[in-house]
Amino acid sequence: MADPNLAEAELLRKRSAYIDTLRGLYRRERLVGFLLILAGAASVLTSRFVWSWPHEAIWGGYAAIALGWVLFIYVIWRRTQWRRANPFNPGV
Repeated sequence: MADPNLAEAELLRKRSAYIDTLRGLYRRERLVGFLLILAGAASVLTSRFVWSWPHEAIWGGYAAIALGWVLFIYVIWRRTQWRRANPFNPGV
């Protein structure tokens, strides 16, 4: 008779490996999106309070923030596609 604790431990190991794989997908794109949002926010704040900066830097900051959010949405969409194509199957 098989040990139920051993089977449960194997299931938890497989599930954590699946979740780690899912979390690792498109990590670079998420980081670039996050950095774009931070850089855009810094540009907007700095150009609003430093009068020597050109006013166009505000629009560049807004564009960077928008591009960062587009990257985030793209990553969410791609990870959802991967998860639907590869559901968790403990038998594999």
